[in-house]
Amino acid sequence: MGLASKIKRLLLGRPLKSNELGEQKLRKTKALAILSSDALSSVAYGPEQILLVLVTVSTAAFWYSIPIGIGVLVLLTALIMSYRQIIFAYPHGGGAYVVSKENLGLSSGLVAGGSLLVDYILTVAVSVSAGTDAITSAFPSLHQHNVLIAVAFVIFITILNLRGVTESASILAYPVYLFVLALFIMIGVGLYRIATGDVSPELHTPVGTSVAGISLFILLRAFASGSSALTGVEAISNSIPNFKDPGPNNAAKTLAAMGILLAILFSGIVFLGYYYGIAPKAEVTVVSQIAEETFGRNFMYYFIQGTTALILILAANTGYSAFPLLAVNLAKDKFIPRMFTVRGDRLGYSNGIICLGFLSIILIVAFRGETEQLIPLYAVGVFIPFTLSQTGMIVKWIRQKPPGWVPKLIINFIGALISFTVMLMFFLTKFTKVWPVLIFLPIIIFIFHKIKKHYEAVGEQLRLASCEPAFPIEGNVIIVPVSGITHVVEHSLNYAQSLKADQIIAVYVPFEREDEVRFEEKWNRWKPDIRLVTLHSPYRSIIQPLMRFIDSVQHKARENHYQVTVIIPQFIPKKGWQHILHNQTSFMIRTRLLYSKDLIITTVPYHLKK
Repeated sequence: MGLASKIKRLLLGRPLKSNELGEQKLRKTKALAILSSDALSSVAYGPEQILLVLVTVSTAAFWYSIPIGIGVLVLLTALIMSYRQIIFAYPHGGGAYVVSKENLGLSSGLVAGGSLLVDYILTVAVSVSAGTDAITSAFPSLHQHNVLIAVAFVIFITILNLRGVTESASILAYPVYLFVLALFIMIGVGLYRIATGDVSPELHTPVGTSVAGISLFILLRAFASGSSALTGVEAISNSIPNFKDPGPNNAAKTLAAMGILLAILFSGIVFLGYYYGIAPKAEVTVVSQIAEETFGRNFMYYFIQGTTALILILAANTGYSAFPLLAVNLAKDKFIPRMFTVRGDRLGYSNGIICLGFLSIILIVAFRGETEQLIPLYAVGVFIPFTLSQTGMIVKWIRQKPPGWVPKLIINFIGALISFTVMLMFFLTKFTKVWPVLIFLPIIIFIFHKIKKHYEAVGEQLRLASCEPAFPIEGNVIIVPVSGITHVVEHSLNYAQSLKADQIIAVYVPFEREDEVRFEEKWNRWKPDIRLVTLHSPYRSIIQPLMRFIDSVQHKARENHYQVTVIIPQFIPKKGWQHILHNQTSFMIRTRLLYSKDLIITTVPYHLKK
């Protein structure tokens, strides 16, 4: 086993057989942790986003966070019920992409698929950067290393996912459930203190207080901002193939559990934030202020801060679960490279996992770990497929009219209407931050179509029925480029002679006339039975004169229905690293020749022993 294989085995574990795939499926408890981390983590910043809009009017407007929070819960309920219907209607996964493609047409499907692909990359970059910020806030001396720490976290999560979905779920489940427990304790203690009169009611303005300057536009803007807490809700419907059988039933139960947890945590934080009269601050999060107000600066405060930082980082894992499966659906439809359908050693879609990690690192480095400005882009990227998938389900029910379709239609209609409103509010109120979506989405869809067109062209040309007639071969001419009189050349010439070709031509490209004469004399003494052609190259190029000669031989050979074969001698050093010590002439010749039509290229390796 080589060094690279040993390192791979150490990092990823032993390869798994294809029939072990069933063992890599997730139970509901693990699936809840691994697929809900993005949605659950968003309660750490969703309620804060509401207050950040309301504070532009005045702190007296904070009571509006209660009805806005209720509005977010209505949207959450509609989305959960709608995605539950999608799970049973499309049990093979694919979520918004498949729903939109089948019911609204290919273009809508590609918009949904493209949005989600980008959104999962943003999920990883934003989540890891936010978690890193939480850690470096606690240890300010590390702040200058933000980018390095964030990149290290992405690499760690990528490796963890390459080890297999069950292994990553086993490790990541603990921090997610610790975060849920920590917030439940905080909300429970906070409500107890309020119930026992331990918290002054003077800290907040009563619900219903009239506030000057408030408008429907500001309320809708606050609602749209608070709806960023719903990012990640769609991940479960994309990931049904990851569930143990019966997949759809287990996915639906997990989705319901996630909805209940998200609703309780979001409601609790919104209510405590309002009752405590907490105002958002640049240097301290709302959750941190609630924790300090509830417990003071003791163990529980630091426990909540620590688990919040962890879940913000681990929210990235939702992207790692959903991105590869969405990529598989797009690759099966030939809109992205086929390599995304290939399972790795540990039965995960490793190409999708590696691609996601790589693109996320590029984003983190490009934005220097300061990805807060990406949050609106990240949120609008979710609400586009939300709107399309809900609308797609409306069309499905109207077309098919299955038993009990009217209540389902109403659910999807409410979901589509609210999702569209939120999306519209993002474009109206945060256009300066979300305008890139109007550029990158058309570019992505253009790339999808170009890839599809290429695959169709390849299929058409490879199909026997539509292929042009095969070129008749009545003879064979072999060309052997040689660099000297060596064992490597001798080995290649012996192989060429064994093929019983009509003609073998050795080609030598000297840079000096003296070398040309000297080599011809040596060759005539060594291999007088093999024709040698020397091509003097005053500009010290080997490739150009060789290509011109091969083209001229091919032209004559084609007239006589002869096949031209180029045999390339190549010595292989004993150690892999020794390749860099040698000119890669044979590699460059082979690369150039691959694009020559009707030419066969053969490499004859000669392995060195020391």
